[in-house]
Amino acid sequence: MPTAVLTTPRGLLLDFGGVIVQSERAVGWQQRLGGEVHELLAGSLGAHAVPSRRRVVGDIVAGTASAGNWRDAMSRPFAPDELGWAQFWGDFVAADWPAPAREAVIRDAKELCRRLTLAKAHRATRPGIRELLMTARRQGIPVAVVSNALSGQVHRAYLDENGLADLVAAQIYSDEVGIRKPNPRMIVLGARAIDVAVADCWYVGDNFDRDTVCGRRAGVGANIIVEARSTYELPYDLDEQPDAVVPDGHALHALFEDSLSRSGS
Repeated sequence: MPTAVLTTPRGLLLDFGGVIVQSERAVGWQQRLGGEVHELLAGSLGAHAVPSRRRVVGDIVAGTASAGNWRDAMSRPFAPDELGWAQFWGDFVAADWPAPAREAVIRDAKELCRRLTLAKAHRATRPGIRELLMTARRQGIPVAVVSNALSGQVHRAYLDENGLADLVAAQIYSDEVGIRKPNPRMIVLGARAIDVAVADCWYVGDNFDRDTVCGRRAGVGANIIVEARSTYELPYDLDEQPDAVVPDGHALHALFEDSLSRSGS
């Protein structure tokens, strides 16, 4: 699609997965995590009180698939809440486990979500993103991360470990605030955290159904899509279009620099 002429933003709101990082699905992560969860439960409750290792692995596979379907459905409501840690483990994974095992994973759900998020993917910073963040800092334009997440803790740790946290002024994650995109309040929270009006922000995501819709609902100054692996895997037909689509972080950085040059910054 043609790129609109975009005004220079006073703030940048960036999605995490697909924009800041590109993720590669880890092969066999369900088996490894299932074995780990089974060992934890057997160690604390005894083998007689927990499902078999095979059952634990199978329920993690089924639970993550059904939660993915739920998330696709939640792209339709105007202001969806997030699926909580305890609900994910208690209802989507362990609904039919013996009560002691189900109660144990509910009790440790936050930590188990962190382990699941770490286990399921290998992450790498997308080329061009560090340069974008550094340019924004030089220009005095604050950046916030606004992202759906099962464990925002993992995203925070990634930014810290990869020297990006100091280039980001605020981080808003759905599991921590209890709502998820396309709930427009996610973007409102991000803009508020950097003290910039929503209409003066660019919002950059990688999905039309979550990100573009969310930006339109919130009234951002510009809606931008960075193409990623799942960008065109829409769960349903959607007419909503962003203001610009770019192929990668370098192109996003160039778009940002172009807006700066046109404004005389």
